[in-house]
Amino acid sequence: MKKIGKVIFSVLALMMITTAVFAGGAKEKAETQIGIVLPTKDEPRWIQDEASFLKLLEGKASVELLFSQGDSAKEKQNVEALLNKGIDILIICPHDGDAAAAAVEAAKKDGVTVISYDRLVTGTKAVDYYVTFDSFAVGVAQGQFLIDNAKAAKSNPLYLYAGAASDNNAFIFFDGAWSVLQPKIADGTFVIKNSDKAVALQNKNKLSREEIAGIIGQITTDWNFDVAKKKAADNLTMTMAADKGDCLILAPNDGTARAIADEFAKDPDVTSYVITGQDAEEASRQYIASGKQTMTVWKNTSTLAADAITMATDILAGKKPSTSSKYNNGVVDVAAKQTAVTVLTKENLSIYSK
Repeated sequence: MKKIGKVIFSVLALMMITTAVFAGGAKEKAETQIGIVLPTKDEPRWIQDEASFLKLLEGKASVELLFSQGDSAKEKQNVEALLNKGIDILIICPHDGDAAAAAVEAAKKDGVTVISYDRLVTGTKAVDYYVTFDSFAVGVAQGQFLIDNAKAAKSNPLYLYAGAASDNNAFIFFDGAWSVLQPKIADGTFVIKNSDKAVALQNKNKLSREEIAGIIGQITTDWNFDVAKKKAADNLTMTMAADKGDCLILAPNDGTARAIADEFAKDPDVTSYVITGQDAEEASRQYIASGKQTMTVWKNTSTLAADAITMATDILAGKKPSTSSKYNNGVVDVAAKQTAVTVLTKENLSIYSK
């Protein structure tokens, strides 16, 4: 009986080893090397990024790309799903920089290299690299464009709008714009019409994050067209005819720029307006061509995606990726690779290419 028991035990052990070998082989075969999480597929910008990623990774590495649809809980679920696929690298553009910290910490715990893409994950040490456009330069370009296109020497009405308070980039864009606009506000070239918090700080060139947060709290669009439209309409309703005329408008991106421009265009007390944007969306290029939007900052998403993929493939090959700067995420300085930006106007729209 003992001998039979030993035989049965040996057979069972062999079956377990065989199952483990096949299971291990199946897991290895199904392994996904790079997982990508983007914030939403409801905006043209992120569809462009998706296409760039998939094209650039073809034949180079196995990849799975998921969208979080503007939901931090869904974003965390997406990261967990990718971790279950055995990813080595996570490329994530967070919906909310702070909220994404828990997701990337889970990835880091699994030994995954984390690359923050376009928007920085904040409040955690679990970010290895950051691939971004020069966000400060975007704001500088927007602010300088308004300066260069002001019609009067003094008292030009200035309306300020910003992105979402949950997006670290919104702070950097605004900081860049403020760095060039503030001296012109302080000397009376511009007069802020829609933020008393900005007015209270108009003599201060370098703002703290808390001070920027206070201003953004008043002028945020949440990157949402409807929010931007309502905020612009409310601002125009609350201001007098004397606060309008030839207006200068800092709009954070193309979608909000179109929504804000539509409101200013239909106000009878607005003689003209100059409005900024960014992303070079097709609809905004049409607006610029027809004179309804004045400029956009073109961030070539295919170049940004290429920089992220170069970084990821270098890591997979055991190489140290190239970086050009550092960004502080509130906890650590994250090594970053910056991608240049280009201003597009009616005069140079023809240089745009996807």
